[in-house]
Amino acid sequence: MSERPMDDATEPVDVTVDDVTVEDVTPDEAIMATADASAAAASQPAVVVKPARRRPHPIRALRRLLGGLSAVGVKELRGRMRGRRAFVVLTLYLLLLGSFAWMYELILEQRYSTTGGSAAYASAAIGQELFAGLMMVVTLLVVLLAPAFTAGAISLEREKQTLDLLVTTPISSVSIVIGKLLSALTYVFILIAASVPMTAVVFVFGGVAPDDVIRGYIVLFATAFGLGAFGLFCSSLVKRTQAATVITTFGVMAMTLGSIFILVFWGAVTQPRFGEPFGGIGPIKGRPPELIAYLNPFVAQADVVCAAQTTYGSWCTYLATLLNGNGGVVVFSDVSPPVPEPMPAIQVAVGRDAIGGAPAFVPADVAPVQQFGIARNAFWPRSVAAWLVLSAVLIALSVQLVSPTRRWRMGIRRFRRNR
Repeated sequence: MSERPMDDATEPVDVTVDDVTVEDVTPDEAIMATADASAAAASQPAVVVKPARRRPHPIRALRRLLGGLSAVGVKELRGRMRGRRAFVVLTLYLLLLGSFAWMYELILEQRYSTTGGSAAYASAAIGQELFAGLMMVVTLLVVLLAPAFTAGAISLEREKQTLDLLVTTPISSVSIVIGKLLSALTYVFILIAASVPMTAVVFVFGGVAPDDVIRGYIVLFATAFGLGAFGLFCSSLVKRTQAATVITTFGVMAMTLGSIFILVFWGAVTQPRFGEPFGGIGPIKGRPPELIAYLNPFVAQADVVCAAQTTYGSWCTYLATLLNGNGGVVVFSDVSPPVPEPMPAIQVAVGRDAIGGAPAFVPADVAPVQQFGIARNAFWPRSVAAWLVLSAVLIALSVQLVSPTRRWRMGIRRFRRNR
């Protein structure tokens, strides 16, 4: 290897800069010029060019969402519907529901046969009471099964360590959450639909219209969807299925038994004592807020059954007592309740008099104004709307908990940094 003489290192060299040749520049001067150019470039602010984001086409995004829903739903449904267990449970459920309807019909027939009265009235009353009993039993089924089927939908994936693999697939988090919710609730919807022929038996007795049955099943489907979304949210919130099941159970008990207990307690506290015109303790006064009972499916079904009754029956009395506190009646008080003003007399033409041929009018009987009670068919639509709104909120929160990117959390942190 030959060494280069020192004189050659100091010889001028040709430097080409931007296709321009500069002669008579020593290597030291070239190094200094390069360093100065690098320092000048470093002092200038860097310009970051962000790539333009292409918005996905709506039809393509919808197709991708539906594809993810079908993939997750088919996989979950195959696991749930395979084997004999699903059909055995459905058969036993129908046998138990049919046995209940038969025994309850015999009880009602025995009750109305001892009281006397016309057969038409007894048949209509049996149909209404049988409809109420079937609706309450199916509602109890929905309350027990809907959250139980979804309480382990996400937590089981975490325990099996398959959730990370699932979120890395092209399937979006929305498709994962909604697909698992619908696949878990499909079996509950099948059980609800299987009870329709059994409920249609009430048409044989009369007293119940088809629109009453439709209202009852609207409440059932809305309740199943809301409770299923609540169980899925609890499953997304914790990592263990056992913890998710416990949280779901206590939450459902708070919505059903807890709300009824609060309404009964409110009515008992607001009941005036002897010699007092009003009752109550602290802020607990007057009627209880109906918002407490919006998420109680049994109260909503009581409103549906009350609308089916031609008279102010027992279910209407129970509902009025819960929603009005003490039923609107002031007892054990020195102040008498206000008496409603009667409606003005109505004259009805019954023919023509003998003089002049003018029509003859007679006063008609006017039904007395109902002093206490509730507005029928007014509570269950609010309950259905509350369940749908709660379901949308819980599904959105479940998507956020399942998504690995935590988009909302990053947005909150960015907002705080900007402040």
